[in-house]
Amino acid sequence: MNREVSVQVKAKYVNQYKKGYPLIIKDSLANISGLDNEGIIIKLVDERKQFIAKGYVGRQNKGYGWVLTQKEKEEINESFFEKKLSAAFKKREHFFEDSETTAFRVFNGEGDGIGGLIIDYYDGYYVINWYSKGIYHFKTFVLQVLEKLVEFKGVYEKKRFDTKGQYIEDDDFVMGERGNFPILVKENGVNFAIYLNEGAMVGVFLDQREVRKTIRDQYAKNRTVLNLFSYTGAFSVFAAVGGASKTTSVDVANRSKAKTTEQFTINGIDAEKQDIIVEDVFHYFKYAVRKGLQFDMVILDPPSFAKSKKHTFSAAKDYKNLLKDAISITEDKGIIVASTNCSTFDMRKFKGFIDAAFKESGVKYKLREEFSLPEDFRTIPEFKEGNYLKVVFIEKLG
Repeated sequence: MNREVSVQVKAKYVNQYKKGYPLIIKDSLANISGLDNEGIIIKLVDERKQFIAKGYVGRQNKGYGWVLTQKEKEEINESFFEKKLSAAFKKREHFFEDSETTAFRVFNGEGDGIGGLIIDYYDGYYVINWYSKGIYHFKTFVLQVLEKLVEFKGVYEKKRFDTKGQYIEDDDFVMGERGNFPILVKENGVNFAIYLNEGAMVGVFLDQREVRKTIRDQYAKNRTVLNLFSYTGAFSVFAAVGGASKTTSVDVANRSKAKTTEQFTINGIDAEKQDIIVEDVFHYFKYAVRKGLQFDMVILDPPSFAKSKKHTFSAAKDYKNLLKDAISITEDKGIIVASTNCSTFDMRKFKGFIDAAFKESGVKYKLREEFSLPEDFRTIPEFKEGNYLKVVFIEKLG
């Protein structure tokens, strides 16, 4: 069993932890001596040495570790992990019964009670994401519980805890049978080719499921669609399936062309009739303006932070200007799908960026609908930054 160390919490943070805030912040601890070892159990106590909560040391860019329980006598052992994983799987039973969607999240970190641990499901394969060396110390418990609770074809892992908090290159296979890649999964009846052995990304971001469905079912028909920062073209595929007259996908990564072509092909769509462009999005804007290109729908889903040879993009600083560029190439009565996964600002602030972008462009607009995380990406009200996804459908009125 991991040893326990008591750590005093500074007075101004005590109530925060008592109310259920799960992230252990370095600044909240009176001293951190004895906390060098990842994975050790820490008991948070107040200045009178009264118990507040118990968690583990697991350093990642967000903090120093995570609270696991507010019960002093609760042991952090295999049965603790079994209780948490079992409850999470139970809440998602209906996903397992849906033959039209075979990829979803089964365990969402602090939203399911264990910060730093995320597990996704891809048609019989489970992918465990470890976000610190601290949580990785509990690997044996997690694997034993998985074997006990579910049947699986195979289990893969992503270790996301090198010194910069990035993914560590590895084989990633853990147990069961190795996948024969790509494996095809379904999302609302649309196919995705998934690779569990090609680095941190597997081919699709599961948190955009409802957004993709809405694009397909309500917005795509007969529209020209521009998908920027397109990755493997998931939005483009859903738009094409929904009857878009043409899709254009733009991403700076070389692999995006082959990956996007593959996603179209496995859905019976002729990729040759779509535009798939490998280019810096900011260069593409200049090109589109120069050529007078206009689109009926523009999808903007940039990373929170991105660096290319000539541009550094930060969602918190630069999203407004990105939107202004998008407004300039969107037809009147066209739709802009503005999306961000940046957790440092909330929906209210995001709508402020949208309002400023349209005002500065001298263009009126109407908010059509908005989305945050889908239900399999469980969050808790005590940790607002865990609900990071913000997507707004905006109509450009001219």
